[in-house]
Amino acid sequence: MRLDILKQYQAQTKCLVALDSIIFGFDGEELKLLLVKRGIEDEDRTWSLMGGWVQPDESLEGASSRILFELTSLTDIYLEQLHTFGSPQRDPVERTVSVAYFALINVEDYAHKLSKSYEAQWFSVQELPKLLFDHSSMVEMAIEHLRYKASQHPIGFELLPEKFTIPQLQKLYEAIFGTELDKRNFSRKLLSTNLLIKLDEKQKGYSKKGAFFYKIDEEKYKKQFNTFLNFLPGSTS
Repeated sequence: MRLDILKQYQAQTKCLVALDSIIFGFDGEELKLLLVKRGIEDEDRTWSLMGGWVQPDESLEGASSRILFELTSLTDIYLEQLHTFGSPQRDPVERTVSVAYFALINVEDYAHKLSKSYEAQWFSVQELPKLLFDHSSMVEMAIEHLRYKASQHPIGFELLPEKFTIPQLQKLYEAIFGTELDKRNFSRKLLSTNLLIKLDEKQKGYSKKGAFFYKIDEEKYKKQFNTFLNFLPGSTS
């Protein structure tokens, strides 16, 4: 490397790169956020996203998976990059740029895997505690992005078991969009896609009559993927 170029690198102010993971979960009733306790601020009750620093030999994706595992013991979670937060004032300790990732998982699938080392805990997105640094802004942006994705892609099916009821699916979308959906309209639009297979089995304890279970017709789903978008909240059909 030429000496003048090397000097240019050496003259630059060093900056830390951090990773923060925003893990949303659905427990069948509410949309929740996974948080951990960190001893970074003076206040004992400050909660944090899964955050840490990128090491010299790591990729961003590798660092995000490692940090998530160290703080929660969770593995095999697909993390999607959301945004880079670089305000000079975002970290009062040291100039730090943070790359935020997010994921949406089924709470029950990972409940038994959560580590207690950092008191990892699920909170309703409607009742979040005080968060570290600018983590509240990260969460707000992630929720907006999640809603956009949910309006463009039937992500709800990825969070539900192989067989599910229409009320279960409706609760998921109500949790994501933070609004109550009309029961009859939701059911009508969903069934009009003709991409669900009705099963003979009913969910016990839901009501006197019970709610029938459904499953996705995988072959039709692959060929007519966009048909599902017709039933999503905000669609006009």
